[in-house]
Amino acid sequence: MPTVDSVAPSIRRALGRSFSLFWFGEGVSLLGAATTSVLVPLLAVTQLSAGPGWMGLLTAATWLPWLVIGLPAGAWMDRSDPRRIMITADLVAAAALASVPVAWWLDALGLAQLLVVALVTGTCTVFFRTGYVKLLPQIVPAGALETANARVFGTESAMQVVGPGVAGLLAQVASAAVGLVGSVLGFCVSAICLARIRVRPIRVRAANDVALIAQISEGIRTVLADRNLRVLMAVGGVSNFGLTGYAALLVLFLVGDLGLTEAQVGVVIMIGGVGGLLGAVAAPRLARRFGTGRASTVLLVIGGPSALLVGAPSSPEQLALTATGLVLVGAAVVAGNVIRGAWRQRYVPSELMGRVLTTMQVVNYGTMPLAGLVAGLLGSHWGVQPAILLLAGIHAVACLSIVGTRLGRMRILPVRPGTAGDDSVRT
Repeated sequence: MPTVDSVAPSIRRALGRSFSLFWFGEGVSLLGAATTSVLVPLLAVTQLSAGPGWMGLLTAATWLPWLVIGLPAGAWMDRSDPRRIMITADLVAAAALASVPVAWWLDALGLAQLLVVALVTGTCTVFFRTGYVKLLPQIVPAGALETANARVFGTESAMQVVGPGVAGLLAQVASAAVGLVGSVLGFCVSAICLARIRVRPIRVRAANDVALIAQISEGIRTVLADRNLRVLMAVGGVSNFGLTGYAALLVLFLVGDLGLTEAQVGVVIMIGGVGGLLGAVAAPRLARRFGTGRASTVLLVIGGPSALLVGAPSSPEQLALTATGLVLVGAAVVAGNVIRGAWRQRYVPSELMGRVLTTMQVVNYGTMPLAGLVAGLLGSHWGVQPAILLLAGIHAVACLSIVGTRLGRMRILPVRPGTAGDDSVRT
């Protein structure tokens, strides 16, 4: 099986109509998601007077579904058609988000409704993200997974550049609630594009072939028995705790502590999104030039300490520190995710992909609800800025810990166990 390091730079092959449909639908949907990630916190802070506690709860509600249904979702995905599940997730998320502007127009919107919407859309994200990892190898050649993942992550980063600026402008000119209509349309476009994709037929297990608990257990055992997957799961879980925690307080910090307007908040987050775009573009080149393992480790070492810059400013004049931190963290996180995500899609057998992914993400994303709650408590008792700095420090320590692991010293990430050419352990 080819690795990214053995694939020539001429990898820029045509990825096919199905990927193009998926890519376009995701682009529109991601633009809506990027605006939503700014509009909902702005709506909570500026119109519903949410404090650190409520901001933490909103973040916790968004990520709680990973902890609750992540494992069964992976088992269901491994014996189901991922495309159908993704379409359903798009439509349910669209309906949930549509309720926010409707309630706002009726003057009935409250923070409790935003919590419910966050739970519903977070649940949809669990199924969509799990399905995406399962679907992509079915529509993209194995040797082109870095290119495909880079395009998807690059588009996501590009939308994170455009989306916050659009969100800030909409909130300033109209209202944050009105801006969510665009997110609703984005989910609908994604569902239409997915419905038109042609997927290579695969064999899926009938619901009564293997007990659900047994399937879930198989995924857990696979991860726990593989030291490479264990290391990435542990680092990712602690890192995401720090990242999610300070992100939960970021809008409150920018508005409350630094006195930025809604439009200025959008611009700052938009600048931060440039980092993710740069990281997605650079990831395949970094992997080919330095090796997948070495590039992954260096990106973690760069992206960890950079997070401390996010909460460093004590006045609006020092805002460049926050922007710089967001750019560096975004570039390192996205580039690293592209490299490690494509590696995992080759490393894990297809029939186990959904369960292995969700087992890892239950830990990776399962720390995020706790992060939201902890961020709310710390922000309420210590202040928003000290809380951001502490949580950024936790992210930094987690990223730097990769240096002490065997995986962190590899030049090339390992091939699937039992396949030929496993010389990737050399440093």
